[in-house]
Amino acid sequence: MAEIVLGVGLVGLLLALFIVYLIYRFLKNPLYIIANSVVGILIFLVLNFFLGLSIPINIFSVGIVAIGGVPGVLLVLLIHFLGLGF
Repeated sequence: MAEIVLGVGLVGLLLALFIVYLIYRFLKNPLYIIANSVVGILIFLVLNFFLGLSIPINIFSVGIVAIGGVPGVLLVLLIHFLGLGF
């Protein structure tokens, strides 16, 4: 039970830091975040369809990738491989 609580807290902390990072990047250069989102979605689709990682494509995984871009893909991969979600 303690592992689940620790895992949820860790994921929450990672998501909070990720959101702060995204806000900083968006305010610095909005075109960067748009290009990064497109590249992130393409990488996510390639990983799923061509490399067979079988990460569920749902509103949460695609939302994180669309908002976060390449770092969002890394976050979704981390959450998936740690077994904390998706």
